[in-house]
Amino acid sequence: MKKIKASLLWGVLFLVLMGFWIYENNRNSNFVRAVVLSTDNSDVMRSGIARIGSQELLLKVVDGKFKGQEVVGYNSLLGNLDIDAFYTPGDTVVAALREDHGKVIDAKAVDLYRQSWEFILFGFFVFLLIIYAGNTGLRAIFSFIASLWVIWKNLIPGLLAGENPLLLSSGILFVLSAIVIFSVAGFTRKGLSAFLGTVAGLFVTIGITAFFGDKLGLLGTTLPYSSTLLFSGNIGLNMKQIFFAAIVIGASGAAMDIGMDIASAMAEVKSKKPEIMCRELIQSGFNVGRAVIGTMTTTLLLAYSGGYLTLLMLFASQSTDFVRIVNYRMVAAEILRTVAGSIGLVLIAPITAVIAGWIYSYNLEPLKGRGKYFLEKIQGIIRI
Repeated sequence: MKKIKASLLWGVLFLVLMGFWIYENNRNSNFVRAVVLSTDNSDVMRSGIARIGSQELLLKVVDGKFKGQEVVGYNSLLGNLDIDAFYTPGDTVVAALREDHGKVIDAKAVDLYRQSWEFILFGFFVFLLIIYAGNTGLRAIFSFIASLWVIWKNLIPGLLAGENPLLLSSGILFVLSAIVIFSVAGFTRKGLSAFLGTVAGLFVTIGITAFFGDKLGLLGTTLPYSSTLLFSGNIGLNMKQIFFAAIVIGASGAAMDIGMDIASAMAEVKSKKPEIMCRELIQSGFNVGRAVIGTMTTTLLLAYSGGYLTLLMLFASQSTDFVRIVNYRMVAAEILRTVAGSIGLVLIAPITAVIAGWIYSYNLEPLKGRGKYFLEKIQGIIRI
């Protein structure tokens, strides 16, 4: 109980520090939170459920250096339900302010303000994770934040700079796997087994994705906002390999999960039966892997199909022919994403079992003795 309380205190401190960091970074930003006081919809035309035109908004800024000021803002409506937002009095929005000589000229409503509820949701996640997992939950949160940082600060800038997507993503996944697995499992036999099995399986997945992606003639433009990215000054990007990298990155989380599941189960078997032979331990890992794989591949299918649920509904509503569906570019891309990821998961299970069986059965006592010998030598040199 004391450990859980200590973990909760650290978790609360983490959330407070993160909130303070967000506040400091946004304090002088021209993107501020504002409340809609009134709207003028005289220039808005409605066509079915879509709207076209421009809303004029009277906004009251509630944070930033212009806090308390009332400004006139605008909201452009393009008839695109994916990005359009129609505001009513009382809505809290993110507004981009345009200023001149320290005075606000006008503003543009960007979208509804969702940051507070997102922070509350994340805090609830942290709370549950710490209550259940204690210190392990804190390490999981660290790996979560560290992974976001590595992706945002290293992967995204590297891709935009035109670096080879597959090579870059391979290096990033190597680092992320180390961060996530060793943060949770520590530098132990279990952590090493899960890490090596995960990395080996992911590199096989990269090869399978590149080979079959080329055979299917996929160019990567099925990724969301890929066209917008290309035509916003990034026309030289290799979207095909970026798509392949996205497939492997998407499967990496499940890959780490399987690697850790099998390594943990085999560690538990070894702790309960220390005299177990390496071959028997590997067979136990195989048995666990079969059970885990049976559900994990379906998990990938459900995760990806959920993202394209409306497309599947469209096919069903129009009674689209099966041949048309499976040859449709977007469907072919999701088939590659699901099957290539699943192949990687199937391979990670036996690879991790073999690696873990050898590592758990290997006698480290001679290495410990050598390590102690070299440590004594170093201490003697330091004393001299």
